[in-house]
Amino acid sequence: MKDLIKIVKEQISSFYLIQRLAKFQMRIDNNNNYLGVVWEVLNPAIQMVMYWFVFGYAMNRNEPIDGMPYVLWMLAGISFWFFINKAILDGSKSIYQKYNTVAKMNFPLSAIPSYIITSKFYSHLALVGIIMIVFWFSGYLPTIYYIQLLFFIPLSYLLAFSITLLTSTLTVVVRDLQMLIQSLLQAMFFISPILWDRSDKFPDWLANILQLNPFYFLANGYRASLLNGEWYIITHWELTLYNLALIFVFLFLGAKAHFKFRTRFSDFI
Repeated sequence: MKDLIKIVKEQISSFYLIQRLAKFQMRIDNNNNYLGVVWEVLNPAIQMVMYWFVFGYAMNRNEPIDGMPYVLWMLAGISFWFFINKAILDGSKSIYQKYNTVAKMNFPLSAIPSYIITSKFYSHLALVGIIMIVFWFSGYLPTIYYIQLLFFIPLSYLLAFSITLLTSTLTVVVRDLQMLIQSLLQAMFFISPILWDRSDKFPDWLANILQLNPFYFLANGYRASLLNGEWYIITHWELTLYNLALIFVFLFLGAKAHFKFRTRFSDFI
């Protein structure tokens, strides 16, 4: 538990530096693009159009879901994915990529995944804002259920950080783990209710297992906040507690692993 407390203290003490490095990282990532940081939102927007075309029209799945147009249903569920997918992928390789850059700085190594994740978080907020505007023009005006976003958006950040705190350490030791993470994320994308939801077609035992996927909770949580008009946190309180516990477990394991290997990072790199 002491390791976890140390991690929290390092994040708090480095908060402002993390913000500056995150903004700098955004400029680096888009330095060679004419549109610059606009691509942080434009790229996922293009992907969403492609998903809508393929899964909405090409696969004849464009019928309304729960009384909502498929495209809006999909947008609400996919809104978190571009952030958390990129955050986990880039955060997992952040320490071995950035170690030589920050090794001589007075900067805690546990904050490296943080500023990488934060650099993706800004574009996530912008994308959610744009999706909200699309919903408003489509007749789905703001409701009191939007308040739940104050829970789900930070939760998506905490989930990404808790996972990458562990994986960014392990990938320093075993580089092949990065490829495994990429494959797992691709699999979890398609078994999550992001592009479709067929959980009602599965046996109860299988549907319950699929709900253990944290992306299931986030996809339906964003969707409930933006479209469904449901207090998802309350009506699915078991999933809420489960996902909070899951984040704590990842944080605990990540903190233990981080401090165990921290002094040996230079040897592995």
